[in-house]
Amino acid sequence: MMPTRHVVVTKKGRPPEPIPEYQLPPHTHLTTFSNPIRNRFVKQIKMFEQELATIRRLGIRHILLQGLNFATVICTALMLWKGLAVTLNTESPVVVVLSGSMEPGFYRGDLLFLSLPRDRQLKVGEIPVFNVPEGKIPIVHRLIENHDEPASSIKKGEHSDKLPTRWMLTKGDNNHENDVALYNGLKYLQRSNLIGKVNGYVPHVGYVTIVMNDYPKLKYALLGVLGLTILLHRE
Repeated sequence: MMPTRHVVVTKKGRPPEPIPEYQLPPHTHLTTFSNPIRNRFVKQIKMFEQELATIRRLGIRHILLQGLNFATVICTALMLWKGLAVTLNTESPVVVVLSGSMEPGFYRGDLLFLSLPRDRQLKVGEIPVFNVPEGKIPIVHRLIENHDEPASSIKKGEHSDKLPTRWMLTKGDNNHENDVALYNGLKYLQRSNLIGKVNGYVPHVGYVTIVMNDYPKLKYALLGVLGLTILLHRE
């Protein structure tokens, strides 16, 4: 049975009569409003509207002040990073293992702490981190061979504060061959290729970096949430 339609006719000067509430048949279901995806979308819209209202309430002066605080935090972190790099004589004091070539010593996601000795060469068995020509990602492998510059090539009476030239060969603990194929035309590494040597590590802590590199959108989303949180912080 079809529901009765109500038509309201108003006269000038008289308010319209109330329209009786429309009653749905018993078999009708409002599936639109029970859809969890729609409900989640509505909640996100409401949260966004609340954030906009908070921004309007705080005012532009507060937002600028919080932005300045955020910039100060970033600058302080960069200064600490550069200071640590100078102290440890390495351009990157901390790196993350990206492959399994050094298993079982290091696993993917391990966080490594580096330094580069100023007054000595690396010894066989130590683990350097190095770059090769046109290499985009640093490599961490074990040093397996050292070849020093022949004494006959050094001029008699010549003195230098620099360490003598040394050619180095590396290999991953989990690899069957040495790294010559990875050197992009070089037969050996020299000190100029080194970033540092491993002094210690923390297991799996760097896996967050790998996830953010694999999913750039997640990285930008986290940075956006962090920035928005700092901007809207009231204290």
